Amino acid sequence: MNLEYFIAKRLITAKDYKSSISAPIIKIAISAIAIGMIMMIISVATGIGLQQKIREKVAAFNGHIVISNYDNNQSEVTVVPISKKQDFYPKFTAVPEVEHIQAIASKAGIIRTETAFEGIIFKGVGNDYKWDNIKEYLVSGKLPDYSKNVNQEVLLSQFLANRLNLKVGDLFNTFFIKENQNQLPNIRRFKITGIFNSGFQEFDATYIIGDIRHMQRINKWTPDQIGAFEVFVDDFNTIEATGEQVYAQTASTLDSKTILEKYSYIFEWLQLFDFNIIVILVVMILVATINMVVALLVLILERTQMIGILKALGANNWSVRKIFLYNAFYLIVRGLFWGNLIGIALLLLQQQFGVIQLNPENYYVNQAPVYLNWGYILVLNLLTVTVCFFVLLIPSYIITKISPVKAIRFD
Repeated sequence: MNLEYFIAKRLITAKDYKSSISAPIIKIAISAIAIGMIMMIISVATGIGLQQKIREKVAAFNGHIVISNYDNNQSEVTVVPISKKQDFYPKFTAVPEVEHIQAIASKAGIIRTETAFEGIIFKGVGNDYKWDNIKEYLVSGKLPDYSKNVNQEVLLSQFLANRLNLKVGDLFNTFFIKENQNQLPNIRRFKITGIFNSGFQEFDATYIIGDIRHMQRINKWTPDQIGAFEVFVDDFNTIEATGEQVYAQTASTLDSKTILEKYSYIFEWLQLFDFNIIVILVVMILVATINMVVALLVLILERTQMIGILKALGANNWSVRKIFLYNAFYLIVRGLFWGNLIGIALLLLQQQFGVIQLNPENYYVNQAPVYLNWGYILVLNLLTVTVCFFVLLIPSYIITKISPVKAIRFD
């Protein structure tokens, strides 16, 4: 039988344990560990969740890598076309990490209705477009079908639909300015087949998605001429290495950029979340360990006579220290239990009902996203237990300095 564990268990289950002087301090220590675990779980889950959700949104509307012409055009509008007849299209076999590649073309225009007008960029897509990425953002209507004849169907953002007072099924005129400003603009009449809301304000306020063949006709391109290629990779964590491979496998007349380069300001901002998460973890673990140290010292002070009696009966210092470490471990486990229970419950509540809403203009999402993974929860628990255990070895060393004679007489 483990004597130290037996004595520690008797101390925990003793009736005077809950009514002792140390009881309030012990409750505070347990609460500190529970609150610390709640904060750590939520900060990691929401921090990683926000990073992943924004990455998914940026990639959904732009691909992971964009292949285009070298030109001085800094806007999103296609100026010089490129041929679809490339070695890497429609399958990028030279780079196994590439999951999908699609052709697109963009052109600036103005939507005009009877009551309002908005400047937009028409993003032309074809039958190779990956609609799975857009489907989850569709709030009404359906996705357009460009697999057959050229048609008028387009996707419009909810932001633009509200500003222009349009809905699914409505028709509207779009004016595309010609390079020669003295010529009349091209006019196209489109029908809204679906409305999406990505929460990514930069895209929602600008783009509509339609048939690429309209762009080819307006620009007087051949069916094989497009504006750019959007490339999707199977692992975002290797996007930089894959981007270099893609660049090496494309023609010298073509340029390729990852979304890390294209939207560097967004991803630099996202990297700050890693630092914030680390700071929260350090602070929460520090608070929890300080409270546990105080609780352990009070327990030792309260049981000084017991320590003296155990030493007088022949118990060595490490055996006595183990009794109090077992006791502290019990308190830590109780705090972790309630912290995990409450923390995971709050995350599930947010995941299902989206209680906490965010401003998409600042955070690019409508609600706080949650990344719930048992792996990082287990790591956080093990990290807390390990740090607390090693820190508690220091105050438990006081037991070695307690004299049995003085301890028995201690009052």
